[in-house]
Amino acid sequence: MLKTLAVVTLALFAGSAHADYEHHPKAPLLLDTLRDDYGFSAADLEVVKAALKDAKKLPQLIDKELNNKEAPKPKADELADVLPDWDNYRPIHVNPKNIANGVAYLREHAAWFAKAEAEFGVPPTVIAAVMGVETKYGAYTGKFRVLDALATQGFDHPRRSPFFFAELTEFFALARDSARDPGSLLGSYAGAMGYAQFMPSNYRWLALDYDGDGRRDLWSAPDAIGSIAHYLTRYDPKRSWQRGEPLIVPATAADALSPALPRNGKLADLTVDALQKGGVTPAVPLPGAARVGFVELRRGAAREYWLALPNFYAVFTYNPRTFYAMAVTQLANALAAAQAEQASAPTADGAASAAR
Repeated sequence: MLKTLAVVTLALFAGSAHADYEHHPKAPLLLDTLRDDYGFSAADLEVVKAALKDAKKLPQLIDKELNNKEAPKPKADELADVLPDWDNYRPIHVNPKNIANGVAYLREHAAWFAKAEAEFGVPPTVIAAVMGVETKYGAYTGKFRVLDALATQGFDHPRRSPFFFAELTEFFALARDSARDPGSLLGSYAGAMGYAQFMPSNYRWLALDYDGDGRRDLWSAPDAIGSIAHYLTRYDPKRSWQRGEPLIVPATAADALSPALPRNGKLADLTVDALQKGGVTPAVPLPGAARVGFVELRRGAAREYWLALPNFYAVFTYNPRTFYAMAVTQLANALAAAQAEQASAPTADGAASAAR
């Protein structure tokens, strides 16, 4: 009896995976939008219908999105005593292996990083850090079909269906415009693609053909490098990357900070003067009128404080979470320190390294 029940259960699960989204109640809206707003021909729409019929429902992807470990729960802008522990997240991205691989990646693609810095003002270590956090420099770009991920999230997500439905629409436009089979592209559980992990809408808007081969290919190092720099300077004009400026500076704080003092927000919406009046002091001199954010991190029983400058919030446009932006920032700093250490290391003949 139990064996029979197990077989039936497996059969039901297997059947549920083939959702045949072609006949989902929202499929006509998708097809109409592609025809009316994206200029899809009848032949183009037949490709979409076939893809929707082939798409598989993967409920575990919704679970992954709802329980994303990069989204601290409770939110980090709540009271200090419920802050998640930064030390539980930091080693995921800022660790010796990721630093060593990043330095090697910077060296291997130095010409493309230099080109991106000259054009957009974003330092190579910051571009590399984004890629290191997103995909470990292209080593992990996702194992799910983007078609399945976006169909599942777009049609069945309990809270964010409108967002993912829009991205599914953009995905079909991207596949058509780049002459790709919609079922051939792999990405994350949320439908992000390539070394840079762009969602389809951002892929269509901000990805660059940086090596000039006629294709915008985010599974290509040059295109990913240029596209990340382009993204940080273009995505949000109010939070675009500022050439030559740092991301954060350390700070100290009074023993009893008011819970009402804003921390871990998404904008540089405070002034240095206001924070100093509230008991927060930057470790380096900053103009009193400078716009900053206040970042508080819990590290075990202790607290760590930072003043976040506008470039920190440029990283927020990539992923609007304090832990994410701090991981990119600290990985970039670690990469710069490792590069400097290598450059100053003595060679066999006692001379400084030729890495300069």
